[in-house]
Amino acid sequence: MTSSTTTPPSRPARRRRGEGQWALGYREPLNANEQSKKDDNPLNVRARIENIYAHRGFDSIDPGDLRGRFRWWGLYTQRKAGIDGGKTATLEPEELDDRYFMLRVRIDGGQLDLAQLRTIADISVEFARDSADLTDRQNVQYHWIDVRDMPTIWERLEGVGLSTQEACGDCPRVILGSPVAGISADEIIDARPAIEAVESRYIGDRAFSNLPRKFKSAMSGHPGHDVVPQINDIAFIGAEHPEHGPGFDLWVGGGLSTNPMLAQRVGVWVPIDEVPEVWEGVVSIFRDYGYRRLRSRARLKFLVADWGIEKFREVLETEYLERTLVDLDAPEVPATPVDHVGVHRQKDGRYYVGVAATVGRISGTLLNQVADVVEAHGSDRVATTPMQKLVVLDVEEDRVESLVEALAELGLHARPSQWRRNTMACTGIEYCKLAIVETKARAADLIGELEKRVPELDTPITVNVNGCPNSCARIQTADIGLKGQLVLDEDGNQVEGFQVHLGGALGLGAGFGRKLRAHKVTGEQLPDYVEKLSRTFLEQRDADESFAHWVARADEEVLR
Repeated sequence: MTSSTTTPPSRPARRRRGEGQWALGYREPLNANEQSKKDDNPLNVRARIENIYAHRGFDSIDPGDLRGRFRWWGLYTQRKAGIDGGKTATLEPEELDDRYFMLRVRIDGGQLDLAQLRTIADISVEFARDSADLTDRQNVQYHWIDVRDMPTIWERLEGVGLSTQEACGDCPRVILGSPVAGISADEIIDARPAIEAVESRYIGDRAFSNLPRKFKSAMSGHPGHDVVPQINDIAFIGAEHPEHGPGFDLWVGGGLSTNPMLAQRVGVWVPIDEVPEVWEGVVSIFRDYGYRRLRSRARLKFLVADWGIEKFREVLETEYLERTLVDLDAPEVPATPVDHVGVHRQKDGRYYVGVAATVGRISGTLLNQVADVVEAHGSDRVATTPMQKLVVLDVEEDRVESLVEALAELGLHARPSQWRRNTMACTGIEYCKLAIVETKARAADLIGELEKRVPELDTPITVNVNGCPNSCARIQTADIGLKGQLVLDEDGNQVEGFQVHLGGALGLGAGFGRKLRAHKVTGEQLPDYVEKLSRTFLEQRDADESFAHWVARADEEVLR
């Protein structure tokens, strides 16, 4: 008698769920955002703004345009006043919307002549209740914009060569550039021609106006990582090839938000005249292979992480460029990104002067005053930076100190305290519909307190204050990153507070901050906490030890 076993029937392999990648045949929209973009190219909304909404007002705006396509022209509805952070995630969009807009002016490369600066300032005064912020994407951001004023605003901006086109939305956002491009004595190569070529060829091109999510670019020939390349979707950074000379090192796949990842080097050298073609290849990969099913996984960084950098390079070279790129060994990386604050000699013998506004908060009135001061000191150019700073270019040596003093009288400091220089804040609950806590005013108050309490701080400690988990203010890469949330105070009341991230960094030792388990600080406790932490660091640090290195070795109890 023989025994036999019955083999159970095999189950068919479960089909992997599609991620909405166009190149793999997933062309049907998998969520409401993708459907909206398919229904109508978002760039078309400008005609409706000019021809309908600007005449009939806010109530005439189609909801699909209002909370979607408007972004492709730099417009977001701002938060209605008086809504506390506890309601951010519970109210419907129409309950959070004010009847006014935030508007971003894109400044590709960051440099402005005085005619452009005065136009930005005048629009702020006339149409935005004198509001203006310097962002960490080199934009200027207004609030209180009425849709009825948009045709006039566009006419003014475009008359001096500025634009709001694709300042927001699932498209190529503003291109970061070195604020001192063309004049820095340290510069390897001037990236401005590449920035101008990409901006003129591709911004507004409908082939790239429907990407899976936002696409952030950076191009700088400065070796100091002054455009924070490690957290951009694509970055071209100045590099010297031993045989071919100056060109660019290519990085891809960086980004923060709730799932932070650092960009990776592709390992190639790109000459300046090939930058637009390579940029087009990378953004095309994102368009065709990027994940469109879930918005939370729709950034380029997820594709790069899944593929690996070797496959990414292979697809770029074989499917899009149809040629092999030149190999490049890793160039030297600076200890930390350069912010250009202070007085610096240009390669032509003149000087540039970088100044710190308080967490990027300025006004149109102030910008007009800056323009007057700059003009009176013989310059015609300024630049915004990715650190919420402003730089005055082309100053003769004998006018530098007078300029520094005049700007200081306006609250713009070329020799700021470490606290003022290194504190950054996002928009926060004052205007942002995603925010949970106040940021700008709290960060400004924190700077004032720390300047009084710890004036002896002699080394950078970056403090980045964010109103929600989305990290517009780069909390994961700060020495002290503060993520806004509601917390319980000592009496059990729910109040504004922050989860603390410690020891993040960009540059040579790039990494994300250490989260202390269950450690949160109320807004009222914040000055005491940062004072205690910074004093402990000053007492315990080794000779030239950075705050991030100290945090990495410090006992957790010391950090609480």
